[in-house]
Amino acid sequence: MNSVELAPHRIAGLLAPAVDRVFRAGMLAGRDGGGAVLAQRYGGTAATGFLVDLRTRLAAPGGRVDGPGFAAVTRYQDPVACRRAVDKQVAYGMLQRTADGTLSASERGAAFLGELYQVHADVTEELWAGHDERVSRMVAALGRLLSYALVLADEEGDDGGSAFTAMAPPYEPDGTPSGVLLLNRLGTLRYHRADAHAAAWAAAGHTAASIATLPAGPERTAIELETDRRAAGPYATLGAEERLTLLADLAALPG
Repeated sequence: MNSVELAPHRIAGLLAPAVDRVFRAGMLAGRDGGGAVLAQRYGGTAATGFLVDLRTRLAAPGGRVDGPGFAAVTRYQDPVACRRAVDKQVAYGMLQRTADGTLSASERGAAFLGELYQVHADVTEELWAGHDERVSRMVAALGRLLSYALVLADEEGDDGGSAFTAMAPPYEPDGTPSGVLLLNRLGTLRYHRADAHAAAWAAAGHTAASIATLPAGPERTAIELETDRRAAGPYATLGAEERLTLLADLAALPG
């Protein structure tokens, strides 16, 4: 094996599109496999939108996402539009918001999230049927990555304002099926890379608006490479063969 190709920063870059593909496939299956119908029972996306996005924290008893964390999660969206959307979800009785902008699920919102977890359990069981061993292996590897990423964030003095620390660790009640664990751990890992990307483009003098329109070219490439470097830390907890196995397992999953 070529150890350079398996270096943490290299794997961070190679894994990113694979993580995105599998996560999006699971979320799309959830929407089409009952999630959209479930949302309609609770008032539609106007009532449930951010509950879906923040589900892995707000489903936890006492789970909350503070204002800086929410701003990081939604950094590419119009803050005025986000505030109005939250206003509606509070009005629907799905979200609760404190004076400092901290969000939590209402009793009704928590009921919705409990049902959503079940939808995701059903659809991921079907979507990834026949891949039980592969899914279990990825769940274990991702658990190690997320745990180490949290340790690194604590050591670096991250006191809020990042999407990852707002959303990690994902809520995993006893008995959570492996498919749901995989879906939610992948989603949480994506926030870790999102923070690395934001730090990289900010260091290059960009804003969320300007990076969205930056065309392909040397500057974009440099920012992506810096993103890989900043996102690489957790991958040091996996051996070289484990990193490659994770990549292969993601590539083999349907979706």
